[in-house]
Amino acid sequence: MRYAVWLVPALLAITFFVTAPAAAKPEYTRRTSKECSFCHMPPGYNLNDAGKYYQEHQHSLKGYVPAAKPRTSTLLKNAP
Repeated sequence: MRYAVWLVPALLAITFFVTAPAAAKPEYTRRTSKECSFCHMPPGYNLNDAGKYYQEHQHSLKGYVPAAKPRTSTLLKNAP
């Protein structure tokens, strides 16, 4: 029981100092007026192309052009 008195705070301190800080920050959302999913994709907080651009350009989306989405064929939609 005596060990629990110092073991729990020690484990909490180790957890606090070892874990990596989150890179996604609420001020980025306020600054860009974009949802988190604009720059992040599941699972976790992996960066997509927009997020990488934002990170590499001093936290700015100025000049960012999203990649064109692939078009679906209208032939398949009208097939019997």
